[in-house]
Amino acid sequence: MIEVYSWPTPNGHKVHIMLEECGLPYRVIPVDIGSGAQFDPGFLAISPNNKIPAIVDPDGPDGRPISLFESGAILLYLAGKTGRLLPADTRGRYEALQWLMFQMGGVGPMLGQAHHFRIYAPEKIPYAIDRYTNEAKRLYGVIDKRLAASTYIAGKDYSIADIAIFPWLRSWKNQGVDLADHPHLKGWFDEIAKRPAVQRGVEVLARERKPLLDEKARENLFGDTQYKRH
Repeated sequence: MIEVYSWPTPNGHKVHIMLEECGLPYRVIPVDIGSGAQFDPGFLAISPNNKIPAIVDPDGPDGRPISLFESGAILLYLAGKTGRLLPADTRGRYEALQWLMFQMGGVGPMLGQAHHFRIYAPEKIPYAIDRYTNEAKRLYGVIDKRLAASTYIAGKDYSIADIAIFPWLRSWKNQGVDLADHPHLKGWFDEIAKRPAVQRGVEVLARERKPLLDEKARENLFGDTQYKRH
């Protein structure tokens, strides 16, 4: 049984959804990032960047346990382990990989900054809010244009590219985006949201998430604690 160290965030949901789609047995170990659990030595041993999610698979590629951090790497590992949700042909594989990298290098970091400056930053900085809100809208536009010509993000088949991007778009209101402005994306989004495995995946640990109201949580997520050597 795969051990999943996670929390109900978009990056956590990516892995939860993938495991559900693949039908792999897994056990969730909550890592409460508000309380600072991501800095525990035991977690850092498998996730040295102190970020969720991370996994431990006791049945690794050579029959020995393997641990992995970074959600994109985990998606690729699970796709390789099961032979699912990543095209087998070379062209199709690279189509999916480029969109996975688009999520990892653009969608996740930029929408995360939009969340931070629009919602969590103690000081409302108009320049930062405008910059990241506009970048969010630009990224939604890129995805909408892609989906005008393609059934799914990477082509005609549902893949890890869809799984990687979908959870980040669930908070479109917080990002200053209106889905009605992106009709092709909205149609895709609504279809993905109806998938039973997706519905199960986004519910994993959902009851554990708390509003970031206390100073300890803010410090653990955004303060100097992040920048200490652990």
